[in-house]
This record gives sequence, C-alpha cells and structure tokens, in this order.
Amino acid sequence: GINAEYGEHSAVAMLLRTLRHAKHPATPRIAPMTARFFTSQVPVGDEGTLATLLKDHHMPVAYSDIAQAAHRIRSGVRRTELRKSFWLSDLCGCDVYLKLELNQFTGSFKERGARNALLALTPDQKEAGVICASAGNHAQAIAWHGKQLGIPATVLMPTVAPLQKVEKCRAFGANVVIVGQNIGEAKVVAETQPEYADMKYINGYDDPEIIAGAGTMGVEILEELNQVDYVIIPTGGAGLLAGTALAVKTLTTHCKVVGVEPIVCASMAAAIEAGEPVTVKTNPTLADGLAVPKVGTHAFLLAREHTDKFVAVSETEVALAVLRLVETEKLVVEGGGATGLAAVLPGGPLHEEVQGKSIVIPLAGGNIDTTTLGRVIDRGLAADNRLVRFVAQVSDGPGGISGVAGILAELGASIKDIYHERAWLHSSIKTVQVKVVIETTGAAHCEEIRTALEQKYPIAWNPQANFANMELL
Repeated sequence: GINAEYGEHSAVAMLLRTLRHAKHPATPRIAPMTARFFTSQVPVGDEGTLATLLKDHHMPVAYSDIAQAAHRIRSGVRRTELRKSFWLSDLCGCDVYLKLELNQFTGSFKERGARNALLALTPDQKEAGVICASAGNHAQAIAWHGKQLGIPATVLMPTVAPLQKVEKCRAFGANVVIVGQNIGEAKVVAETQPEYADMKYINGYDDPEIIAGAGTMGVEILEELNQVDYVIIPTGGAGLLAGTALAVKTLTTHCKVVGVEPIVCASMAAAIEAGEPVTVKTNPTLADGLAVPKVGTHAFLLAREHTDKFVAVSETEVALAVLRLVETEKLVVEGGGATGLAAVLPGGPLHEEVQGKSIVIPLAGGNIDTTTLGRVIDRGLAADNRLVRFVAQVSDGPGGISGVAGILAELGASIKDIYHERAWLHSSIKTVQVKVVIETTGAAHCEEIRTALEQKYPIAWNPQANFANMELL
C-alpha cells in the first residue's frame, strides 16, 4: 500500500517502510541503499541502526520530521510544478529549473509549514486559536488553512505589508491587526499583549513544524530531478532555507545549497558573522517578504549546518529578476520570490559559479501589489538600459527641443517623459535644460543615442541623485 500511495522510491515511502521494518526484531538494521536517504553523515555502503540514523541530539528538526510533514500535508497543499526554463537557461549559461511555489493557493510556499503546524496542534490549542506575525505570505497561509481546518486565526501585520496580502487575509476570515513597522515589532506585540496569551503563536520561519513543512519542497525537488548541482533559496527568516537544506543534504551528497538575501536586510549574513542570530536594521526593499530583522534561532542552526554558501543581491538585481520572469516565463513573482534568480542572472553573485550546472530556483511567492509591480518593472527596465534618462542643454528659442526630439525619432527611441528646467540654472539665460526619459532596446541602442546627442548638445547621461543620507544600490 505504501508504494502505491506514495511511489516506490519516494522519500516518504522509504521512511515509512523503514519505520515498519524497525518494529520487527529480525530486521533491526537498514540496508545501505536506504540509509543514504536519512542522513548525509552515513556514506553509501555503510550500514547503521535505525536509532543512529533518525535521532538528532543537537538539531531542532530531523529529516524524519520532514517526511512526517510530507505525509501530513499532502491532502491540503499542492505538489507544485518543477519545470526547465529554456530562455533563462540560455541567459544564465546553465540548466535552470523553476519550482513554482507561487502556484500554491495563497501564492507562496508558506502553506507547507502553516498546514503542518496547524495539524500538529493539540485539541485545546485548536479550540483557542492561533496567532502569528507576518508581512503577508505566512499570514495568508495561516488564515487560509485555519479556515479549512476550523481553527480561529489572528494575524498581526506590519504597516509595510502589501495591501493585497492584507485584504486576502481578511477575505479568509482571519482577525487582521495592523501593528508595528516590521515583522519584528509585530511579533513582540503578539507575544506580549495579554489578549493574545491563550493563543498558540506560530512563528512563520522558526517553529520546528514550520521548518519541517518547508523542507517538503526539497523532497519534491529531488524526487522529480535526479541530477541537481545547486538549489538556490530566498532567505529572510531562514525557515525555507533551513528545511530545504536539511532535506537536500539528507537525500544527496553532491548538491550545493545557497541562501540568497537582500543587501538592505542581510540578517543571515549578520548572524553568520556573529555566530548567532542578531537584530539588524531593516530597510525598505522590493523583497518585502524577506525583510526580517533577525533570523530564527532554530532556522539559523539548521541553515548554518547544511548550507554551503550565503550571498546577497541588490535592489537593482531583484528588479531585473522580476522583469526577466515576466518577459520570459510570463510569471508574476514578488521581489522576495525572485531573489534566487537575481543571484544567477548575468552580473549576479552566483552567475560565474553556476556556469554549465543544473540548478533549481524556487519561485517562493507571487503576491505583489499591482502598483508595486509597475514600479518594479520600471526599475528592471532601467537596470536593463531599456529605460534611460538624460539631461540636455538646448536653446530656449523656437525649435530648441525639436533637434533633440528629431535625433531620438531618427534613432527609434520613444520619449516617455520630458521636463523643462529654467529657474535653477547657472548657465546662459538663453538656454534651458531638458530632462528626458526614453525607452530604448538595450545597452547598444543607448550608446548609439548617446553618441548622436553628444555631437550636438551638452548632455548628462543617466545622472544619479546624490543624497548624503541615502545609499543608492
């Protein structure tokens, strides 16, 4: 029955068969082929007892927890598609496989951990209800699966939470409370206010049940793809990274796991440097779902143990990744969900390292406000040299602007915005500055336009704002 229900070679089936055999004194040991599916510490060919393989004295989550979670959530969480991208593979110089977690009902991987955590509650805890702090994806997952399982849910969301995520939580019937400037502040309220004392707090990235549920994604990846060189994971609180890394490193010894976080909120980098989770300043980021000021303690222990490398990406790289997914895959992915791709695109911190490799990138979420999406696409176009601004000094007489417009028209550029600057100048009273934003086809087209304009006008190409108190990425 196990083989028919799960598939003969699935990780869940192997675990259940092993647990079944362990009940019989005549078969106390695990065969070498099965052993490697439970721990990367036991090499293929080296036998070990069941107790040796499954017990874990120092880690908060073991692979057996992930396998149990996979069994527990299978009826309520989608097994998402893993597909190869022709265009991204060509662009990145490697075989790129996308794990489409944005196709979960609530639009993110968070459903895996949320349902597992809710199903693990005691009857009294289910009756009292649960509470969580989240910028949106975890809140939606708790609200939706709480509704499905009849468990009351209260979600505390910071003021930076996208409106789309807030409204969906309300639509799922959750009690939504907007409080705090970030997830950390909302979490403090959830854990300290007396009106929430009887509710079970579910940490969206650090509870063992959450981490185990997230790890089921890693199991699915390796069940569907035999040869994987890299799994590249978006990292905020580090729950997805911890669970997936544990699963991957248990099921294979050759695959590398890399965590990717935004430069402007590098809480994992700070934790690695300090040797423990520490609080960092959170700055506004396109990857809002990853803006966690302090990684989880449990998640940190697991991620540090099983992750090969940690890298960070800029806001420009995140915007470009979102744009590439829209254009090549017709997928709308939120900034946090696209950070894995940001790391491997040309110019990204992993681009050279993954050349010729087989890599899996989870698209962790697709919940992004329409207005935010428009701004992100514009930033992506700017990073791709397809949206360019310049300032040209022209005559303030009739026909002064027509010369610039004529060059742009002749070279096939489209004017998106134009503005005259007359008052704040220190040049001749007979000249004005024209600030222009144009659409182009790319870097080569930009250079052609720039060269033509410089032959006739003084210009400043892509001028950057310079604020002493602002770091431009």
